[in-house]
Amino acid sequence: MANVNIKFNGKEFLLSCENGQEDHLEELALVLNEKFDKLKSSLGNIGENKLLLITAITIVDEYFETKKNIEIKKKEIINLKDKFKELKFLVNNYRDEKESYIEKLQSDIQELRNDLDANKNEYSKIIEKASNEIEEFLEKTRKETSIQQ
Repeated sequence: MANVNIKFNGKEFLLSCENGQEDHLEELALVLNEKFDKLKSSLGNIGENKLLLITAITIVDEYFETKKNIEIKKKEIINLKDKFKELKFLVNNYRDEKESYIEKLQSDIQELRNDLDANKNEYSKIIEKASNEIEEFLEKTRKETSIQQ
């Protein structure tokens, strides 16, 4: 344990603390002394005990106010976290829907390509057949014309 001399309300006090905590203890005593002096100057000479009590109540009030604010902020963080999870869920669903839509479009495009290829082959056969029939007709017509002459 370490010992620290603390000055409070014009008086010296020897306090003990864990080794390495001396600076922290001095800082706490300084804050306490500042609050005490501020209240003393605003309230006047109401007695040391009453002033110490008011100082302690003021510090406890600040502590509870800070604790309440921390709880509010924790709830806000939890709400933000929940909203983020919901947003992430919505984004993932949207992405999945769009990926599914893209896959369907790609499938439709492939089906159209297959239909086009099939139609192209069919039209080629029809054109080939029509060409053959025209050639046969022309050949027949030439033969008939040459027989008639």
